[in-house]
Order: sequence, then structure tokens, then C-alpha cells
Amino acid sequence: MTSDPAAFERYRRSPNDRTTLPRLLLGTVIVVLFWAATTAGVLFGGAYAFFAWQGSSGVASPTQEFLASPVGILAALASFAGIWIGLWIAMRWVHREKLSALLGVSHRVSRSGFLKGLIAVLITSLVSEILLYLLEPEIARGTISLSAWLLFLIPIVALTLLQTSSEEVLFRGYLLRGLANRFKSPFIWALLPGLLFTSLHWSTSSSAAINACVLASIAAFALLLTLVVYATGNLGAALGAHLGNNLTGFLLISHQESYNSFALFNAKPLEGPGWTTSDAVLIALVGIACSLLTIVLLLHPRSPLRVTAWQEA
Repeated sequence: MTSDPAAFERYRRSPNDRTTLPRLLLGTVIVVLFWAATTAGVLFGGAYAFFAWQGSSGVASPTQEFLASPVGILAALASFAGIWIGLWIAMRWVHREKLSALLGVSHRVSRSGFLKGLIAVLITSLVSEILLYLLEPEIARGTISLSAWLLFLIPIVALTLLQTSSEEVLFRGYLLRGLANRFKSPFIWALLPGLLFTSLHWSTSSSAAINACVLASIAAFALLLTLVVYATGNLGAALGAHLGNNLTGFLLISHQESYNSFALFNAKPLEGPGWTTSDAVLIALVGIACSLLTIVLLLHPRSPLRVTAWQEA
């Protein structure tokens, strides 16, 4: 594996003197508040408008029905704009820095890193889906027509990019960069943002075993994203990898019943019944193995997708 410690060293030393722990905590609180406010406004406001126009079926709560609808999924993705707003306010007024400083020392996203991260994850996502199909060959054609899928393709890609980029700039940018500036130990600057990112994927509708397998897979994916930032000192590859991962689930093969409105195919939902503990272990192993394979594709010196830090020179 290859990395450029000098590139990450420049990145971690790039914050100014205003990046203290109290200010980092204050900035995080600002981001969370704007994220929560935007989410509440978009989801509750959208649910009210949706059912004022269409009415409720009475099967689930209005908010749950709204979130399961195509419009609800688009609204849920749009709500991540709150993270971007909070980060801009925190960087501008708390740290007195430009928001673009979080992307890398060059203040821009590495285009080559982004494309390589995207391609690598699309490849390993295909491997993952093949392995999951061998485990549970239950795949059905989604309800969306091909013409409707093509119509929503660009909006879904744009909103998914909004969602994934906001998470990356927060967890692998703002928090990782700020903590790395204050602490040298990766057990602090890498582990803490990774644990926060992983914990947000807990699902109350899934069993404990499935939650454990999903969190293990997410933790491995968070490790991948952190490693490529460390290797390059730039968020480009992490942005591309995260986008590729989420687009696969939103547009191609969905494993979540509540987010399958735009997927061409639906697999057995992870939040549904019938999964055993051994199934959960195998699902976790598939997720971890595919994240490790992605790491090899992006960091092995002989890989055609190897990411570099040239853009920071």
C-alpha cells in the first residue's frame, strides 16, 4: 500500500489558530442544529404538503408514508443541505476560514481522485452484489419504469452527491482535520469521526444481528474513506467512493424497503424478517471484504486506480 504522509501532514496543519477544541465543538453544534432544523423543516413540511394533496392510507404514520414515497426520498436527500449551511457558518464565523479549506490544502477536490474512488467502489459494489445474491438469491424488478428511472437519474445523482459530500466534508473534513490538528494519535482524529459516522447508521427497524452486520460494514467503509484521505491529503477519492456506494443502493439494487422507489431491482430488505445470525455474519464479511478490496484498488502501487497526492504539490 502507498500513501503520502507529507500530504496529510500539510492538510492537518492547514487550520489556523482558531481551530481550538472549544471552537471545534461549537462548530459541530452549529452543524448539528442546522442539520436538524433543515431535516425537520423539509420532512415535516413536506409530509404535511404531501398528505394535504394526496391523503393518508392509514397503514403507517404520515411521516413514514411520506419518507417511503419517491418525493419523500428526494426530500430526505435534500435535507442534508443543512450540513453544508452549518459548515459554512462554522468555518466563516467560528474559524474565520474558507469552507473550501476542508477539501484539501489546494482548496479544491482532486478530480482524478474523485473518479478513481467512484470507479473503484462501483467495481467492488458489483462484487458485493454478486456475493449477496449467492447468499440470498431474492431479487425482483423494481416498481419504477425505465423511462421514469431515466427521468429521475440526474436529480437522484445530484441529491445523492449533496448527501454524500456533506457527510464527507463533515466527518472526513471538518472533524478529522480539526482533531488531527490538535492530536497526533489516529485513535482520536480517525477513530472518533469514524465511530460517529458509523453510529448514525443504526436502524430501529432492523434486528440486533442485522444492525451489528451493517455497522461492521459501515465501520470498514469509514476506514476506507479515512485511509484515502490520509493517503492523499484531499477529500476527492472519499467523495467519489461514498457517491458510488450510495448510488448503487439508490439506483441499481436496493436492500432497504424504505429507499427502493428509484432502484431498478430490489433485494430482500435488510430490515425485513427471515435473516439469521449466520446470515448477518456473512453479510458483514462481504461488506468488510469489499471495503478491503476497494482499499487495495485505491492504494496498491500497481493498481491502475491508485490515488496520489500530486494535486497538492
